[in-house]
Amino acid sequence: MRRAAREIGEHVSCDARYVGRVESGEIRCPNYAYERVFRHMFPGREPADMGFAPRESVRGRGARKKGSAPSGNSESPAESRTAGAGDGAIDSSEESDVLRRAFLTSGPASLAAASLGTAPGTRAGRHAGEAEAAAVEHAVRRIRVLDDRHGADGLYRRAARPLKAAYDLLDAGTRRQSVADRLHAGAGELAISVGWLAHDSGRFDDARSHYAEALATARVAGDSALEAHAFCNTAFLARDAGRPREAVRAAQAAQQAGRHLASARLMSLLNLREAGGWAHLGDRVACEAALLRARALFGRGPSDADPEWMTFFGEAELEGLEAQCWSALGDWRRAAEHAGRAVVLQDPHFTRNIALYTAQLAGDLVRNGRPEEAAAAGGRVLDLLEGVRSARIRSMLTDTARLLRRYAAQPEVATFLARHRAATRRAA
Repeated sequence: MRRAAREIGEHVSCDARYVGRVESGEIRCPNYAYERVFRHMFPGREPADMGFAPRESVRGRGARKKGSAPSGNSESPAESRTAGAGDGAIDSSEESDVLRRAFLTSGPASLAAASLGTAPGTRAGRHAGEAEAAAVEHAVRRIRVLDDRHGADGLYRRAARPLKAAYDLLDAGTRRQSVADRLHAGAGELAISVGWLAHDSGRFDDARSHYAEALATARVAGDSALEAHAFCNTAFLARDAGRPREAVRAAQAAQQAGRHLASARLMSLLNLREAGGWAHLGDRVACEAALLRARALFGRGPSDADPEWMTFFGEAELEGLEAQCWSALGDWRRAAEHAGRAVVLQDPHFTRNIALYTAQLAGDLVRNGRPEEAAAAGGRVLDLLEGVRSARIRSMLTDTARLLRRYAAQPEVATFLARHRAATRRAA
């Protein structure tokens, strides 16, 4: 953080204590200098995407009860100072904390209690409202940010627990259609996020169930954006699970659902999903046609209609998905070229994706007869796996190690194989 601050001319005295306060949630909103540094470190991300509370909820009227001691939720007393809201005022920021912690650390019953006010001493039977919808939306964003950095394996079981609670909120009912719409969309997106964590950690049957749940929610709510997302992920899963024809059909269904959403980037991704299915069917002509459509749509640029969940989809992901297509078609040279570009282009925030693209590159290089380069790429993946847990990436690296054994006499390859064996033993 100090290095990032120097890059933009800021000075912050960040130390381990500050980091601990951020990670524990004690700092709910950074001061303006730290906010500028965070924005520089994670381009395109808003503070809410990083897990911080809105500044107005910390500093504004009603952020804490009049006369109470500073809450410790910002870096200095000035950041905590608020105008009093009067005795008996509702502490909305405290309520938000309860909801957030329930989503991230508690089971469904605790979340339902925190959300619907059924904890001891509160009124039971309340309908779900804006706070509950916001809690679901926050949980979805938080899961995505954590997955970008750390991969799915350590998150899946924790993230799966709030899912039933989100649907309990739907069953509780709402008084306003706008809240019902948000809860349907949020619960569906949460099901997709949990499904992706299952997918990336190798739990394909669980992922399929979660995606089906999201699709059903989309159909009930008449939400074409959620339907397109559910079909998009279903197509990806079907490809990875060895059902390429289903992948093509699901991708085409996603395009049908998303055709009125005015997002060229969404349609680009959906064409890439279709291309992946065709590649695994061995249909080079259909795959190339879908890739051409995807690139043409991507070239139209981003728009306000792009779904929030597509923040991962930039030029690096475009290159990475195309690399996977060429790899499936057996064109290792082209696959390695695209995978290499994906690694170079990826935003450093997406640590998991850098590991994924580098693992893809390593596999393509060894199949293209370049074992020393493959071993070097494999070594970089091992470095990244110190902070990323993904069964999918580990499996790709194991395949690469298997192919490299025939080149074990080469020093660079031998070094990688030894490191890989040690890492495998530690993970067992």
